[in-house]
Formats: sequence, structure tokens, C-alpha cells
Amino acid sequence: MLNKLFNKLFALIKPALKPFLIASLVIAIAFSHAEGALAASGGRVGGGSFRAPTRTAPAPSRPYGGGGYGGGGGYYYPGGGFGFPFVLPIFGFGGGGLFTILIFIAVAGFLTRALRGAAQGGSDGYSDGYGYDSTSVTVAKVQVGLLAQARDLQMDLNRIATNADTGSSEGLTQVLQESTLALLRHPEFWVYASSSAQQASLQAAENQFNRLALAERSKFAEETLSNVNRQLRQSTLRQQLSQAGGSLELSRDPGEYIVATILVATIGRLPLPSINNTQDLRQALSVLGSVSSDRLLALEVLWSPQAEGDTLSSDEMIAEYPDLKRI
Repeated sequence: MLNKLFNKLFALIKPALKPFLIASLVIAIAFSHAEGALAASGGRVGGGSFRAPTRTAPAPSRPYGGGGYGGGGGYYYPGGGFGFPFVLPIFGFGGGGLFTILIFIAVAGFLTRALRGAAQGGSDGYSDGYGYDSTSVTVAKVQVGLLAQARDLQMDLNRIATNADTGSSEGLTQVLQESTLALLRHPEFWVYASSSAQQASLQAAENQFNRLALAERSKFAEETLSNVNRQLRQSTLRQQLSQAGGSLELSRDPGEYIVATILVATIGRLPLPSINNTQDLRQALSVLGSVSSDRLLALEVLWSPQAEGDTLSSDEMIAEYPDLKRI
């Protein structure tokens, strides 16, 4: 009797059983994706331009008058200095011989250097006397994976991004220095790291820098905090994650990570070491932090997760950051 009743009941609910299972599966998948999205919050701060910095040529000591005759009857060349006022009397009044030739060579060399300096000062090129010029640009990347206990690092990077002046070279240099210092202050949490540096022309370096930045940004489900070229944006998801930080920590496995990435484009060669241990990482961060404002073209500091209480799992680290090596 009971078996017949059970069979009748099962026959009644069987048509609804399949849709119920499908709906349950959809809900489970949706929640699992939502959890992954929460873990992939990202922060970003930086800016810059791939227009090489220029230096203004110094003003002449006297106004450019177009030339004329001085009070003593001799012709003077505008700009003064060691030039034609001295040479012309030699040729005009019988000077000659080896001494005259040497004087002429010295004057020609002086004028060549002056014209070359004026041409460089008025162009988009850059030279500071140490071999740096706009045709040699290094795009460098240093990436660090830290244990999730490095909560202070997230707070430091959030503070830097919120308060930074990302519209000037000096402000970007300060961001770079503070970000490298924040990482250097947490060596006990360093677990993974990697570095790369490539030299290229100005245009190729810009393409390379943008490609690397886009690849890192694509790993975020959402940029919950961004300050780039003085455009500060904060997502509502950041506030939701911060408020839910305690419950998120309880719902996720304990051994997790934070990843910070620094991208730099700088004029000239940057002696960035390959990273195999903590000493290499310390040196690489120090090299990045020492880049001066007159060499820094562009900067991106990215970190994930950005929201406090949110972390990356081991599986997410392996999937999203395959270049990281254990140190």
C-alpha cells in the first residue's frame, strides 16, 4: 500500500524534478562566479605620457640684433662670444699661417656644437649628458605575490591611490617611491615574484607598456579603485566588499594571496635583475624606486584584490599569474 502511494507521489512530482535540478545547477554556477568576481577586485594608480621631456635652451646673453657695425668700426656677429669678430680681422689684416688655421678650426667646432645644441633643445628629443635619449626606452615590470596577511599593504596602496597627484611627473615619481617602499616594508610576506625589462624605441615602448597594462587589468572583474591621470574613480563594489570583509574571510580558505604589479617606462637602460630570491626582489624594487622624475615616462601600479578582506586563492594565483616564481 505504501509502495503504491509512494509511486503515485513520485509520478506527480517527476515532471517538476528535472526543472528543479536545472534551476539548482544554474544558481550554484551563478554563486560560484559571483564569488570569483568578488575575489578579483582590483586597484590601479598611475599615468604619464610617452612624449619625451624637453629642456628649454638658455636665453642668449644679449638680444639678437641681426648683426651690425660696432662702435670701433668692426663688424660684430649677433650673440657675441668667440666667433667671427676675432676671425675677420685676422684674414682682413694679413693674418695667416698655422695659427690662423687652428683658430678657424676652433671657431668652426664651437659653431657646430652650438647649432647642434640649439637643434636638440628645440626638438622632442632629450639628452641629459648621461646617454639617455628618446630613442632608448625601457619598459620594466615587477610583480610580487604576498601572503594575504599583508593587510597593511592593501591599506597603503589604497591610501596612495586615493591621495596621489597622477597628473605630473613629480606626483608619479612619488607614487612609484611610495609603492616600492610599501612592498619593501613587508618582506616577511613575500612568496612569489617575477621581473622583466625590455628596451625599445619610443613608439614600440608605448605599445609594449599599454599591452602589459591591459593584460594585468583584464585579470580584474572590476577596478574598484582607480586614479589615473588625475581621474579618480571608486566603485560601489569596493564599499560592499569592505563592509562584508569579515564574512568573506570566513567563507574562503585561509592560505591566500595578494598580488601587486609595478609597470614603469623610463628613458634609458634600467638594470633590473631577474628575480630568483628575496635579495633579487629587494634589489629590483630599489632600482624601480630610484627612477627620477626626468626619466619617468609612464607608470602603472596595480594590485588585486583591492578591497580589504578579499584575497586570491591558490588556484586563482596559478591561473592568472603563471609567470610568478616562488622565492
